[in-house]
Amino acid sequence: MALTSRRSIPVLLAAVALASAGCESRTAQRTPTAPAPASGEEGRLSAMAVAPPLGAAGSFAVLGASAVTNTGPTVVNGDLGVSPGTAITGFPPGIVNGTIHSADAAALAAQNSVVAIENALLAQPCDVTLTGIDLGGLTLTPGTYCFATSAQLTGTLTLDGQGNAGAVWVFKIGSTLTTASGSRVQYINGGQACGTFWQVGSSATLGTATSFSGNIVARASITLNTGATNNGALFARTGAVTLDTNVVSRVGSCGSGPQPSPTPLPSPGPGPSPVPALPPGVALSLFVVLLGTGAYILNRR
Repeated sequence: MALTSRRSIPVLLAAVALASAGCESRTAQRTPTAPAPASGEEGRLSAMAVAPPLGAAGSFAVLGASAVTNTGPTVVNGDLGVSPGTAITGFPPGIVNGTIHSADAAALAAQNSVVAIENALLAQPCDVTLTGIDLGGLTLTPGTYCFATSAQLTGTLTLDGQGNAGAVWVFKIGSTLTTASGSRVQYINGGQACGTFWQVGSSATLGTATSFSGNIVARASITLNTGATNNGALFARTGAVTLDTNVVSRVGSCGSGPQPSPTPLPSPGPGPSPVPALPPGVALSLFVVLLGTGAYILNRR
């Protein structure tokens, strides 16, 4: 009987070790649902640009401070106003599918809201700095993009919503925003114009036949050259809005920023195979049975 006991002890120890290894293996291989981003990828996962509310400016497609002037058959889809200036010219031949406000209470309230919009955009931290980089040819995911000085668009800028209709892009530009003739802003994967904001430190100029998108908040003036369109509002804080055979459409404000999906860790590369994991209940039951069997064998020595 002693010989049987001595032979049973190594088997007992091996079985207990296997049960313990099964539990440990299951814990070690648990995959995080949202691992920390790799170096340099923090902005991709943490960017949370926020679309500010438009307040009293929400009904306006065009709002100038000193004047709004137009040449040709421009179409404005939304209200048009000016404050504190009073000059609005070129309508007709321009068409306003909304209400015209010249230095009235609605225009003043809208300008006050524009100040709040600009301050909200300025307060958002930069995720990526693009100073000196042309926006043309880039594909940008949601976030806040900053230019210390001027920004230029030559060609096509693609904004990738990553499947989120509430995605937001904020562009903070230190001085001027200009686009070359025929440039455009396009969306893929669910992005929307109502989630795009351009905060411009001085003046914005859209080149001939540019197809632009997003709400533009310019500290000074905004000029749309012949045939340029904007799917978004034009807000000039201190200067004029100048139009020439354009289409400008109010889109409002939407979205609270990207909602990144959890990113699983990559599959492990070649290496030693892990010990197969046992379900917790099975491992615990095996452990108890083995302890009982061992105690029985030792008591019979």
